[in-house]
Amino acid sequence: MNFFKKAALSAAILLAAASASAADLPSVKILATGGTIAGSAASATQTTGYEAGKIAIQTLIDAVPQIKEVADVSGEQIVKISSNNMDTPTLLKLAKRCNELLAQKDVDGIVITHGTDTLEETAYFLNLTVKSDKPVVLVGAMRPATAISADGPMNLLNAVRVAVNKDSIGKGVLVAMNDVINNARDVTKTNTTNVATFRAPDLGNIGYIAGGKIMYYKESLRRHTSKSEFDVSKLETLPRVDILYSHVDDDGVLARAAVAAGAKGIVHAGTGNGSIHQNTEKELVNAQKAGVVIVRSARVGTGPTVPSVARYTEQYFLDGDTLSAQKARLLLQLALTKTSDLKEIQRMFDEY
Repeated sequence: MNFFKKAALSAAILLAAASASAADLPSVKILATGGTIAGSAASATQTTGYEAGKIAIQTLIDAVPQIKEVADVSGEQIVKISSNNMDTPTLLKLAKRCNELLAQKDVDGIVITHGTDTLEETAYFLNLTVKSDKPVVLVGAMRPATAISADGPMNLLNAVRVAVNKDSIGKGVLVAMNDVINNARDVTKTNTTNVATFRAPDLGNIGYIAGGKIMYYKESLRRHTSKSEFDVSKLETLPRVDILYSHVDDDGVLARAAVAAGAKGIVHAGTGNGSIHQNTEKELVNAQKAGVVIVRSARVGTGPTVPSVARYTEQYFLDGDTLSAQKARLLLQLALTKTSDLKEIQRMFDEY
């Protein structure tokens, strides 16, 4: 056998071995939306003011070859945006694509690369709309891919590790960043620039990633994913829901503006336990009488928003529990696709 035949045979054997090895690994789809994890800056020391979402997903995957030892991965670019520009059409596109992929027997899990600004909102939306117990893990970065000590590559590798871990099944949509695992409902971005930004201030993270090992300690008891009643498969848009943020001298102007803009719901981020300025309260009462659903939330950051002043309940204002205003907005949008009955919507806030 001449040299070239031997070389060709060796190459064929190696290719077959590699294919067999890949076939033995779990299959993970990586859906890319842009964000800092795919960001590019002019210099290696620039960690703000960079261009988010510039780098394609395959480039990110190729930059972390160790991923191929964990899973058989393939990437799909959904959008390339900075997540402060996230919108309803993209959320619906993501949810539908996740459900399509997870329905396939040869897909074991999904990782979604995402900008950190609205990552918690996308995670919670998917937590309410994905119809599978298979792991869906959102991941991002606080430093662009071009930065010294970029956090994206390790975050991406760990997210894939979480997605293929058997203990991740049935835990709802997860967020894996900075060696910590959080559930989508309770996690929030807590720092503008620090890599340890994603935390669950009220209820704590549910697990850790250390030395490649995935360790879980608890899980959310609220309804999610396969147990959710929400179906977006035929939806092209969602009802308008606006957020009002309470402050000194609040005068109700924004409440009137929300109604005029066609809001079907308003989430009010109140002071303390969802308290409402008297001037805004009058406008919210008028809005409620006009058919706009009002949900009380809080600007405080921790603790549940529960019934307090009797008249809030008498005026049919609903309570947002521990959900942040931005997550309460998403739940209310989905609730309004099913019903306008206030008792039913309050049940949803109690269960999700």
